[in-house]
This record gives sequence, C-alpha cells and structure tokens, in this order.
Amino acid sequence: MSKRVGLEASHAAAEAAKMADVDVIAAYPITPQTHIPERLAEMVADGELNAAYIPVESEHSALSACLGAAAVGARTFTATAGQGLELMHEVVYVASSMRYPMVMTVCNRALSAPLSVWGDHSDAMAVRDTGWIQVFCQNSQEAFDMTLWAFRVGEDSRVLLPVMVHFDGFHLSHVTEPVILPEQEEVGRFLPKFHYPFALNPDKPMTHGAFGPPDVYSEAKIAQEVAIRESKAVAIQGFKEFGDIFGRYYQLVESYRAEGAKTLLLTMGSFSETAKIAIDAKKKKGESLGLITLRLWRPFPFEELRQAVKNAETLIVFDRCVSLGGPAGTVASEIRSALYNEKKRPKVVSFVGGLGGRDMPVEDFEYIVDRGREIAEKGSKELSETVGIRGEVTGIRG
Repeated sequence: MSKRVGLEASHAAAEAAKMADVDVIAAYPITPQTHIPERLAEMVADGELNAAYIPVESEHSALSACLGAAAVGARTFTATAGQGLELMHEVVYVASSMRYPMVMTVCNRALSAPLSVWGDHSDAMAVRDTGWIQVFCQNSQEAFDMTLWAFRVGEDSRVLLPVMVHFDGFHLSHVTEPVILPEQEEVGRFLPKFHYPFALNPDKPMTHGAFGPPDVYSEAKIAQEVAIRESKAVAIQGFKEFGDIFGRYYQLVESYRAEGAKTLLLTMGSFSETAKIAIDAKKKKGESLGLITLRLWRPFPFEELRQAVKNAETLIVFDRCVSLGGPAGTVASEIRSALYNEKKRPKVVSFVGGLGGRDMPVEDFEYIVDRGREIAEKGSKELSETVGIRGEVTGIRG
C-alpha cells in the first residue's frame, strides 16, 4: 500500500532512484543538489540499496563514470546543478550521441558570475541543444514521479537516450512537501528490468564512439535528431502507463483554467504553482485568463503547444533565464518560433524574472498579466520586459 510522507524534492528523487533499483550512481556534491547523492550514499552504505556508488573528484568525472556504466548496460543515475552541469558540459553531448540511457536530476541553479547557489533556469537552457530529453517538475511529488518516468522512457528500446529531470534549486530541492511513495511491486510493473541491446561485452566485441569523418558525421547527427523527436510518442505513452498504475496522469503541455481564456500565461517549474494562485485571484474578478505549463522541454512539444494556445489572443511567457543579447527570453523565443507559421496565433509577450533565486510573489504574476496585456494591446515592437528589477541598471562597468 502506498504511503504519504514528508520529503524535500532532493530526497524524493533519491527515493525514486532507489525504487528504480539503480545499478550505478556516480555524483559529485554541489549546492543545491548535494542532498541527493548524500542520501543515496547513505542508502548504499546501510544496505538499503544494492548499487555501486562511485565517489569522484568532479562533475566531469561523474558523468564520465556514468558513460562507462551505461555502456555495459547498467541502470545509471547521477545528479548535478548549475556550475556542475557546465563542468560536465562536453560529456553531456557524448551521453546522448552515444545513445546511453541514464537519468540525471538537475536542481536548477543560476550560472556565474556573480557567483550564485540559488535557482533559476540558466543551467537548463545552456544544455537545451545537447540531445537529452528534458522534463520540468513543479513540486516534490513530481520530482519522484518524473524520475521513475525518466528511466522508463530513456531505457525504452525505441528511445535509448539520457533524460534530465529538472526541479528548482532551493524552492524545491530543500523544501519538504507531502509525497506519495508507491509499493515496490507497483514500481516493478511500471519499470521493467533494463536490457541495453548494445552493451559492451568482451565475448562479443563492438566499437562505441568511433572517429567520425565528414562522410558519416552528418548522418549520425541527423539520426540522433530523428531519435529524440520520435521519443515524444514514447514519452506520451510513459505518462499514460504511469497514470494507469499510480493514478497520477501527466501531459507534455498542461493547462490550468485555460478553457476559453483570451489571455494565457505560460510558465515552467515550481513558480507555476505560484502563478496558479494569481490566476485564481484574477478569475474571481471575471478576467478571461488561464495558465499553460510546459512539462516537456526536449523534444519540444510543438503540436501540443499549438493546440493549447490556438484560441488565445495574448500569450505571456515567463522565463527564468536571460538570453543575453537575444530578442526575448529563451522559452519565449522558442514559443514564437513554434507559432510562427500558424495562421491564427496569439501575440507572444516575453517576461524575464526570478533570476538567481529571487522570489516571485503572487503580486508579481498579477503584474505580469496586466502589463503583458497592455503591451499586446499597444502593439509594441519590443515584446520583452524584465520584472522585479530594482532601480536603473546599465551595462557600464565601474
């Protein structure tokens, strides 16, 4: 029988890795994800989890160790955040291009400089083009659920890709919330034993990661692109199977009180729950307003997004990452691209805020909605603004 316990998202992810019966864990502690490898190391040391825990000297080494483990067919797990994800950046590309299934939880953290250990989405956006499946969580329950789902999808023989599970540093990683933990038997029904069809074996020699001259490199990369795009169907199937067993159904793009709304707010991650409170307050005043949340970031859910926003007049996108020198927030730019060829599409207004862990109270989201509609109605060409910035900011040093 399932049980309801209080867990921070970091420990929820660790519990999911344990119930997934991982074979190898390699991780380096870095704020704010340290609680994940700490808890897993404790589980291994106490005999709660029969797995190899590899202590390493850096995040680069952590993911490199995961490559070796995945190459021989081990169910593999790691975790990182912010600068740690950047340190392993070159290896991130290798994991996906080698088609090594593994799961990495990323407690999203702002990138330096200035040095910050608090959360935003700059680290997630820095690796958006590395070929990993990427999914975002709103709370601790989802940190548990998405970790199990990530193993199920990434290890599927039709996919064979690594998966990042993103949840916000400190706002989720260090906050205790109620989490429903299932029975191990239920997890076993959802997540079968892992069988990697191309596992390295001395008795059956094969080559992984050979040199790729110009006459094969392009084909290899396009095959990788085809694979991640086609993984969307398996992601949808995985959500359906998860819901059938555990009773919690998820979608690639989720709507909250959005039916018939003329204005939609789009968010990702934990601030989506704060945004829901702002939506509720404005709906009570009779405003035609709803919320859209992106759960799947890669592969990008083009059709699901278009369907979700097709009847809206204004789409206000909230980013927790600055696309320095770009036309808008990173997510907003992709939304505009996804909707560009639609005959009937909402006007997309971009807002950036919550950087470096700065909190976004309900009032800020109410402001974003009001200001976003004002910008859309005026037809401004500058469809991007920041929120919550104090005083005048210039780019001049000194």
